[in-house]
Amino acid sequence: MNRIVLKLGGIMMCLILAVLLPLGFVADKIFTNFYYNQIQEEIRELSQKYANTITSLDDETMINMYKNLAYFTNKEIYITDASGRIIADTGVQVNALSNNELMQLSEGESIRKNVEEKKTNNIYLGHGHPIMLSNTFQGSFFVLAPVDDAHEPVRKIRDLLILSAVGAFFLGLGIIFFLAKKMSNPLLEMERATREIAKGNLDIRVNKLPNDELGSLGAAINDLAMETNQYRANRRELFASISHELRTPISYLKGYANVLKNNLYETKEERRQYLTIIEDESDHILRLINDLFDLSKMEEGKIDLQMETVDIVEIMKTIILKIGIELEKKGLRLVTEIDEDIPFIEADGNRLEQIFINLLTNAIRYTEKGSIFLKVRSKKNNVYVTIEDTGMGIPKEELPLIFERFHRVEKSRSRELGGTGLGLAIVKNLVEIQHGTISVSSKVNRGTKFELSFPKVE
Repeated sequence: MNRIVLKLGGIMMCLILAVLLPLGFVADKIFTNFYYNQIQEEIRELSQKYANTITSLDDETMINMYKNLAYFTNKEIYITDASGRIIADTGVQVNALSNNELMQLSEGESIRKNVEEKKTNNIYLGHGHPIMLSNTFQGSFFVLAPVDDAHEPVRKIRDLLILSAVGAFFLGLGIIFFLAKKMSNPLLEMERATREIAKGNLDIRVNKLPNDELGSLGAAINDLAMETNQYRANRRELFASISHELRTPISYLKGYANVLKNNLYETKEERRQYLTIIEDESDHILRLINDLFDLSKMEEGKIDLQMETVDIVEIMKTIILKIGIELEKKGLRLVTEIDEDIPFIEADGNRLEQIFINLLTNAIRYTEKGSIFLKVRSKKNNVYVTIEDTGMGIPKEELPLIFERFHRVEKSRSRELGGTGLGLAIVKNLVEIQHGTISVSSKVNRGTKFELSFPKVE
């Protein structure tokens, strides 16, 4: 039997014993007091009746009658005169009354005391009542009951209580260990599952979950296994993507470096082209590493943001100046539509600039002719930014995937244009950690539109 069953069973049994023992002790005291009080009340009533009905201490016939009554009621009696001397008894030998007892009886009060029989040393419960004839104290009538009369039923009840307690103990023991085993089974199942997870078996699941806290714990373990499995799959996919992304530029670097090393070029112009390719591929690798570093920090929640109140319009003006050269190179036109009195937002200004430069650079990169539209407007409690182009667009089936790492639309064309496949994943993370939202819509050969919103400063 496993240790957890023993522990649970032991704890439950200790709790049962902690209840049974005091309960048995209290029950024993209650029954003992009940029988003692019952016998005391009985001998009190008898002593009172006998004392009140006796008419003469010298009437032998009456005295014998009381002795016979005592015999039939399993009681002992003794009668004293006014001086406390015993003048009649049923054979018990007891001490004479003390002065205090005699004075109490002479005043018409009854007394209650335990009496020890001289010959046998038996203990009796005793009750004495004064004998008053013509309002004069003539003596006392004592009725005695053996203590065993009270002990015997109490002893029987105590035996029954002990027997019941032992039976309840063993019955409870069986039930408790059954329940403990039933309760421990989910825990043992969870232990087995967690050990399998630790060994790398992420397909394991905790089955037969109870509808309680243990069930919640088991469900959490199942969720952990699924999340870890998903994390491992994502990590594997990420490593495969990184390897794939690095293979091409590293192949270029190695190939053209080998060409230059072995002087396999014909002209200086050709040599300059090879060096340019090496430089471009080195830049591509550096951008990939920087993007991976940023994305990793964002996903782990470790990126440092300098949140402050910023003017998004001023940021847009700075960005427009920075992308001006790229627009001129491709002969594209930037159409801006910025409302007046745009409220401030709380954000990291540098990261906000990174978001919009990334989106506008993408728009320029994938637009061969036409215009780029930039709109900034305010509505209710949000500031909205729309960036739209007239470029190649994104197929409908690709739209749900464009914010995933290393996902590219027309991969060969994207790589040719210099993207790392991480830009939109970084944008989405940066927007969300600054309490914003981003959505995209697109039509092939018609263009793509990104819509962002940020809460304004209250």
